Amino acid sequence: MATTLTTRPTSAAPAQGAIKDREQRRRINSSLLTSLTWIIAFLFFAPVLWLAMTAFKQESDAASSPPKFFFEPTLDQFKHVLDSGAGSYFGNSLIATGVSALLVIILAVPASYALSIRPVKKTQDVLFFFISTKMLPVVAVIMPIYVIAGQLKVLDSIWTLVVLYTAMNLPIAVWMMRSFFQEVPSEVLEAASMDGAGLLKTLRIVLMPMVAPGMAATALICVIFAWNEFFFALNLTAGRAATTPVFLVSQMTSEGLFLAKLSAASVLASLPVVIAGWMAQKQLVRGLSMGAVK
Repeated sequence: MATTLTTRPTSAAPAQGAIKDREQRRRINSSLLTSLTWIIAFLFFAPVLWLAMTAFKQESDAASSPPKFFFEPTLDQFKHVLDSGAGSYFGNSLIATGVSALLVIILAVPASYALSIRPVKKTQDVLFFFISTKMLPVVAVIMPIYVIAGQLKVLDSIWTLVVLYTAMNLPIAVWMMRSFFQEVPSEVLEAASMDGAGLLKTLRIVLMPMVAPGMAATALICVIFAWNEFFFALNLTAGRAATTPVFLVSQMTSEGLFLAKLSAASVLASLPVVIAGWMAQKQLVRGLSMGAVK
C-alpha cells in the first residue's frame, strides 16, 4: 500500500511582514536622525543668526530686555562702521592674510614634497620639530618678538605681521600638504620618471594638479587662522598696521551702547572668510576628503 506524502506550502506573509517592519523602523530612525541633525545644526547656527539680526537693529533694540525678535531693520550700524575707518583695517587684514597664505603655500609645497615623496633620515624628527612650534604659548614669545621688532624698527608694520603669520601657519600647512602628497600613487611618479621628467617638472606638471584640492584646503585654513589672529596684531601694531580683530575690539566702549555696532562690524569682518569658503567649497571638500576613499 503506497503512502502519499503531501507538503503544505509555506506562507511568505510573515517574512514579508517582518521586512516591512524593519523598513518602517529604518525610516523612523532615519527621520529621527535627520531631525536631530537639523536641531543640532540650528543650535550651532543660532548665535550667528542672532548676530546678523542684531546688526540690523538700533542700539536701543539691541540692548532691550527681553530681546526683540520683531523690529524695523536699519543699515545705520553698517554705515557707522564704514564711516569710522574700517576700510584701512580690512585692507591691512587682506594684505597680511593674502601674502602670508601665498608664502605658506610656496614654502609648504617643496617641504611637504621632500618629507613625503623623498623622505630622508630624521624625517619624523623634522615633522615633530615643525609641530612642536605650535605647542609654545604665544604669550611666551611676544616679549622677545616685540624687542626684536623694536630694534629693527618694524613695529606697527604690516610686513611684520606677514612674517609672523607665515611662521604661525607653516607647520600646519606642511603637515596637511604632506598627507596629500602621500596619497599620490607611486606609479604616477614612476611613469613621470620613465618619461624623462625631472624633479621640478614632475612637481609642477604632475603633482601640483593632483594635490590642487589639498592646496586649496590648506590655503583656506591658513587664511582663516591669519584673518582671525588677534594677539600679535594687538601687541605689535598701533594705528597704521592694525587689523580687523583690533578694529572689532575698538568698537566696545565703556560708556553708551555698542552691541548693534559691534554686531555690524563682526558681520562685515566675517564676510571675506565666508565668501572665500563659499568660492572654494568644492575644492575644500575634495581636499579634506583626499585619501578617505581609495
